[in-house]
Amino acid sequence: MSALQIVAIVVCLAVTAVAVALFVRTINHFLATFRLGQPEARSDHKGERTATLVREFLGHTRMSRLPIVAVAHWFTMISFGILFFTLVNAFGQLLDPSFILPLIGQFPPFEWVTEFFAWTGFVGILVLMTIRQVKHPRSAPGEHGRRSRFFGSTFWQAYYVELTILGVTICILLLRGLEYALGQQQDPGHATLLHFPMTAWLGGLFSGASAAALGNAIVIVAAVKILISFAWMITIALTPTMGVAWHRFLAFFNIWFKRHADGRTSLAELQPIKVDGKPLDFENIDELDEDAALGVGKVEDFTWKGLLDFTTCTECGRCQSQCPAWNTDKPLSPKLMVMALRDNAHAKAPWLLASEEVRAAGLEQAEGLSDRTKAAASVEQLVGATGYQPGDPLGAYTPYGPDAVIDDDVLWSCTTCGACVEQCPVDIEHVDAIVDMRRYKNLIESAFPAELGNLFKNLEKNANPWGLAPRLRMDWAKGLDFDVPQVGADVEDLSEVDYLFWVGCAGAYEDRAKKTTRAVAELLHTAGVKFAVLGDGEACTGDSARRAGNEFLFQMLAQQNVETLNEVGATKIVVTCAHCFNTIKNEYPQLGGNYEVLHHTQLLNRLVREKRLTPVARPDDASSTGAASTGHKVTYHDPCYLGRHNQVYAPPRELLQILPGVEYAEMERSREKSFCCGAGGARMWMEEKLGTRINTNRTEEALATGADRIAIGCPFCKVMLSDGLNAAIQDGKATEEVEVVDVAQMLLAAVRRGDGGGPAEEAVQPEPEPAPTA
Repeated sequence: MSALQIVAIVVCLAVTAVAVALFVRTINHFLATFRLGQPEARSDHKGERTATLVREFLGHTRMSRLPIVAVAHWFTMISFGILFFTLVNAFGQLLDPSFILPLIGQFPPFEWVTEFFAWTGFVGILVLMTIRQVKHPRSAPGEHGRRSRFFGSTFWQAYYVELTILGVTICILLLRGLEYALGQQQDPGHATLLHFPMTAWLGGLFSGASAAALGNAIVIVAAVKILISFAWMITIALTPTMGVAWHRFLAFFNIWFKRHADGRTSLAELQPIKVDGKPLDFENIDELDEDAALGVGKVEDFTWKGLLDFTTCTECGRCQSQCPAWNTDKPLSPKLMVMALRDNAHAKAPWLLASEEVRAAGLEQAEGLSDRTKAAASVEQLVGATGYQPGDPLGAYTPYGPDAVIDDDVLWSCTTCGACVEQCPVDIEHVDAIVDMRRYKNLIESAFPAELGNLFKNLEKNANPWGLAPRLRMDWAKGLDFDVPQVGADVEDLSEVDYLFWVGCAGAYEDRAKKTTRAVAELLHTAGVKFAVLGDGEACTGDSARRAGNEFLFQMLAQQNVETLNEVGATKIVVTCAHCFNTIKNEYPQLGGNYEVLHHTQLLNRLVREKRLTPVARPDDASSTGAASTGHKVTYHDPCYLGRHNQVYAPPRELLQILPGVEYAEMERSREKSFCCGAGGARMWMEEKLGTRINTNRTEEALATGADRIAIGCPFCKVMLSDGLNAAIQDGKATEEVEVVDVAQMLLAAVRRGDGGGPAEEAVQPEPEPAPTA
């Protein structure tokens, strides 16, 4: 054994031992940190969860939104596992340059796979490195390049991981070439194209070297490969917040423990408030421990899955690139929020895990410092080895937000549209985290935007956001040429009809939404569908209250509605509001309300296909531009709570495309990538004071299609996009001929033409009386 080999073996074994020890220590740190979180059951349906993991891992289903990135990442990811055997082989080559793994070392399929993934891993990482540079913030629009999805990511970590993979793949390919050249001299029977199909040409470059020189080169390259690999392990072990590296281990667990075992995106229903892992019983709220956390006020109030979420973040920025708040220059970035919570969790973990004596010493030391000194002092100076500054619940020393990890403006900018969750390749549940923090602000601190105070009062007093009297809920039906049956007055219960028509607060009170309500009622009547409404028996579903963090108010409204619905025997419900649709369909089952819920576009699409409704083309000489005329060119805006949260994309589009004479134009951001109107997450009731307006951004995108009709399927969207259109008209970016209409209005116009009613809704339907003010 040469001196070179002895040195290489000693150095490599020493580095390996240190790396493994540190790695094991960090794994233990992760487990201890995650256990600090609140309990949560996530291990049901193990077989289904495993199938979901395999599908997402091998199929790269969550990565496919960016196809080039997905392909490059897939080969890079697979190569990481398959090429592990080359690391084992490298240790053998330190002892003997001619070493080959027993059994499989000379097995051609194994060698083919090794070379194939060495090359594809090499090319894949070059592609990913190139994309990172092309999309770098320095060349992206916005202040400091904030339109780049990599804005705010920790670049040195990404560069280090990329260069590590590049270095390892280069070493593997060099080793294969050197092995071929050495084999030509010592074992010509093995050194053939059969065993070196993709690296024999590389080995040919070393054909003039002696066997001793080739052996030394193999030892050196093998040692370099080992040192690169274990230096990487040491680096990530010393940096537990290095998500760009740790996700390759933690993502498997995060995907396996995702909310839905079948792989559905963790959207739609919000999870109820839980105490000690169990849903809070609001009927026995007086028995609740006064120290129980209602929502999240400090990082350890998150569940263990939340802490795992934060640590798994790869900082890829897909969530950030799709976020409507971030894209309209508001402070919320889902990525930066998760990074801040991750850093805070791992900084605070030693403090939480420390003994009472250590904590007491740290607090005593901290109390002797002024606020100015605290702000300037390092965490280590304050509490020694714990690494945490006591005081603020979520820490005051991280860079996201001036006074806390999550600034209030960050928290309240969210529309809960779900774009972040839908885009995340490792299934982080951003919306749940945001709502949990809002719950704490609401229920414990009573700290929320002033506009929400009016909303809560109106919901408490009159069970609708406008605070209007329940007796006005049927005003939308005035002037219809048929009677709308009400449960309890015209029908005893819902067994006498096909559907309960849930009108919703907007559909009953908001003038623009009343047109949709009337259109749906007329279409159902025309199709011979028996339906009834609750009238003043309806109350707000509580969607906005829940997403604003007022879980108590949501529970009050929801329990009231569930009792009413169960009492009248509701089984099938049709709704026009995407928020009502989501709440009744997905959240009322948490309270014992299980119903078949249809969005009106789903039911109307079915009725058209069953020939119970027949749309007719507009006469060629028609020149009407009424609100419900089909128009010549139409684009459709996906409501977030219908599309992303519930995967209802096809029915409204099929309805629009089946209307005679309509040219359909799709917006660039559509379906899963649709851009929010800005009304979700209780933002409907709050003014946008930061950045630019979300609804204006979306309206301008719709206008860019050249459409003269912007079709919607939700009253919140109708309000927001109508306001955006009015602003565009005032700015000269649109003409008054462009209108925002519900899909049902357009269908009604086409059906009425078949009945001789004319092309416009107004020709057959009086304008609803304006709703009185609160």
